[in-house]
Amino acid sequence: MDDIPQGAYVKDLNNELNPYIGTYKANYKGNEITLFIIKEENRPTNRITKTFFRDALSIKYIVKNSSGLVLQDTSNGNFPNIKLYSLGINSNNNSVTFYYSGTNCKVGWGSIILKRLNSTQLSWEYYPNSRIINDTTCPPGTDTTVYLPVTDDELIFTKQ
Repeated sequence: MDDIPQGAYVKDLNNELNPYIGTYKANYKGNEITLFIIKEENRPTNRITKTFFRDALSIKYIVKNSSGLVLQDTSNGNFPNIKLYSLGINSNNNSVTFYYSGTNCKVGWGSIILKRLNSTQLSWEYYPNSRIINDTTCPPGTDTTVYLPVTDDELIFTKQ
């Protein structure tokens, strides 16, 4: 994407993003994770030297514990600072790499790779980065729990 002109629009002409769109669920360590994946057209993208627009995938999610209690829900707009959107697609291995802004105070920011296994299943890999926080960078009492699963094994999400 280095050669994209300032203000250009990179459109998903081949509909490569479409197979990922939908609602997916998985269970991990007693928590149910629901992903809502949508395609955003004309999403503003900022790089160091330019801004352009592109079609991208965006994920909102709900994490519930085994009792059904909602631990975190980004689908309702209550967490506007938590962002999860695609950076690029790798057609060779049917995967999309996402940027995750992290939870409160940016704890857990990193990348997530979703690989399309078939028409109904995605595998999940989450690579969190660390962030040092203190009372100056994060107010005391702020929930800095990362509810998204960090797994050693492959986690499979199934389309609903």
